[in-house]
Amino acid sequence: MTTLWYLILGGMLIAFAVFDGLNLGTGAMHLLLGKNNNERRVQLGAVGPVWFGYEVWLLAAGGSMVSAFPTLYAKSFSGFYIVLNLVLWLLIIRGTSIEFRHQVDNDLWRGFWDVWYCISSALLAILFGAAVGNVIRGVPFDEHLNFTGSLGLALNPYAILVGVLSLVYLAMHGSLFVAVKSGIDEHRERAHKVGGWLYAAAVVLMLLTTAVSPLARPGLLDNFHRFPALVILPLLTIAGAVGIGVSLKAGNDNRALVSSAITLAALMGSAGASLWPNLLPNLGQASNGLTIYNTAAPQADLTIAAILNLIGVVAVVLYGIYVHKVFKGRVDLAQTGHAY
Repeated sequence: MTTLWYLILGGMLIAFAVFDGLNLGTGAMHLLLGKNNNERRVQLGAVGPVWFGYEVWLLAAGGSMVSAFPTLYAKSFSGFYIVLNLVLWLLIIRGTSIEFRHQVDNDLWRGFWDVWYCISSALLAILFGAAVGNVIRGVPFDEHLNFTGSLGLALNPYAILVGVLSLVYLAMHGSLFVAVKSGIDEHRERAHKVGGWLYAAAVVLMLLTTAVSPLARPGLLDNFHRFPALVILPLLTIAGAVGIGVSLKAGNDNRALVSSAITLAALMGSAGASLWPNLLPNLGQASNGLTIYNTAAPQADLTIAAILNLIGVVAVVLYGIYVHKVFKGRVDLAQTGHAY
C-alpha cells in the first residue's frame, strides 16, 4: 500500500507539472509573446477557464501527503517554511493578476498586473524546479530526522540548474500551448518560433542535468539496474523530446504540445523511479532519510484514504474533460469578450 501511495502522489505531481505547467509557461512568456493588449487577452483567454482546475492537482498532492505520509508533510513543510510561504504568495499574486487585470479599463492598470503575472509565473516555475532538484539531491537531517538545512543550502548549484531547466522547459510548453490556442495568425507564428528556440535550450539543459544528476546524488541509477523495465521511462523521455523537434519542424504545434507533455511526464517519472523508496533523501547518505516506510500512516488509514482519493480523482478528471470540451479550439477576441 505504501508503494501504491508513492505512485498516487507521484501521479498527482506529474499531472500538476504537465497541466499547470501550461499556465506557468504561458504566464512566464506573457510579455514576450503578447506584444499588445489583444494578444495578451487571447493568452489569458486560453488559461483563464482552466488554471484554477489545474492547481487542484497541487492541492490534492498536498492533501495526499497529509493522509498518506504525515511525517513527510510535517518535516518537509517545517524545513522549507520560508520557501513554501513564498510559493503561496506567488500563487496568490498569479491568480489575482489573472482576475484583476480586466477590472479597470486602463492601460497602466493592465500593465501592472501583466508584469506581476509574468514575474509570479516565472518564479513559481523556478521554485518548483528547484524543489525537485533538492528532492533528488537530498537535504540534511540529524539523527532524529529533523531538517537541519537553511534557505541558502536549498539554493545550491544543482537545485538552481534544475530550476532554470524548469523555467525554460515550461516556457517552451506554454509557448506551444499559445501556438495551439491563439486565433491570431501573427501571434501563433511568433509563439511557434519562440517555442522552437526554447526547445533547443531545453534539450541542452536536459542533457546537462542528466549528466550531473548522478554526481549530485550517488546511487541515483541503482533502481534502473535493479528493475530494468524502468528504462522505458528515460526512453520515453528521449522519444518525446525527439517528437517535439520533429513536430516543430513539420509545423504541427498540436503534436509538439502532446510530445512536450509526454516528455515532461516521463522525465518526472524517471526521477520518481530513481528515488523510490525515498521521499526526501538525506544529503550525502544512502539511507536515514524520509522514505515511504518511516513516514507512512497506518495501513488502515492508507486504505481508506486511497478509496476516498480515487473518488476525488475521478471527479477532477471528469471536470477537466468537460471544461476542455467546452473551451476547445482556438481563442479569439470575440470568444473572450470582456472577460480578460
